[in-house]
Amino acid sequence: MRNFLKKLFSGKEAEKRLVGIKTAPLDAAELAAISAPAEPLKPLQLVVGTGQSIGLQRDHNEDALYAVSAILADGANETQFGLFIVADGMGGYEYGEVASSVTARSIIQHILANVYLPHMDPEGAGQQESLQEIIETGILKAQQLVRIRAPGGGTTLTAAVLIGDQVTIAHVGDSRAYFVHPGGRMELLTHDHTLVHRLVELGQITEEEALVHPSRNVLYRAIGQPEPFKPDIQTFQMPHPGYLLICSDGLWGAVNDANIAKIIRESTSPSEACKKLVAAANETGGPDNISVVLVEYL
Repeated sequence: MRNFLKKLFSGKEAEKRLVGIKTAPLDAAELAAISAPAEPLKPLQLVVGTGQSIGLQRDHNEDALYAVSAILADGANETQFGLFIVADGMGGYEYGEVASSVTARSIIQHILANVYLPHMDPEGAGQQESLQEIIETGILKAQQLVRIRAPGGGTTLTAAVLIGDQVTIAHVGDSRAYFVHPGGRMELLTHDHTLVHRLVELGQITEEEALVHPSRNVLYRAIGQPEPFKPDIQTFQMPHPGYLLICSDGLWGAVNDANIAKIIRESTSPSEACKKLVAAANETGGPDNISVVLVEYL
């Protein structure tokens, strides 16, 4: 303090201002208060952002997205719950958007009724089947509804059910789910059900060739198709710190992984990141509908 005043003022003016000023070292309690680490956020929370755009080359939206998160902290237990969905419809005007909407709504109703509500049951009954069995049953119900409500139409589905720090991802089609790790590493969690991706697996074309292949959007597995199928269902541990990203091919097909990760890292929130991701896809020409859900586990 004295040195500061001497630099700020000079001569007698400094001496006048020093009169009556006393300094003393901080005591142990004061030192502890300023050096103690910040109290961790309790309870642990999910921060969610969403973004959607028709794009610049389509005249209507065939995507559907859904995001909900909840938490129960009662002193004895702490449970995080999240349900996140992206469905990218196909089949022409009306049928594609009906297929994606029917699928999303059907999955939402099924998961909330058979997973979320049992977890909140005060009697402690809990869910009666395994989570993966419940999700698969829900997808088969959605398949039947799409066949009735949108004949000739179809949709992708990438859905994530998060309980605590475990996330179970169900997947059909070519929407994608990623983990975005600290430092920007993108970890792809889903497998594209496209004919072009099958050619890549067989070594007949490269990843770069797949991005511009004329048949890159042809799916061999989708909700609404006449042939029976099994969805891909896997369970992962949610990275923390880190993000879960779910998006339609309107994003990942237009913006590369490095730029997606850069936008997420440099954004102040998942909501801001989603807005910037949608803008980045449109800046490349916006060839398709764009849907994105971004989840951060705090």
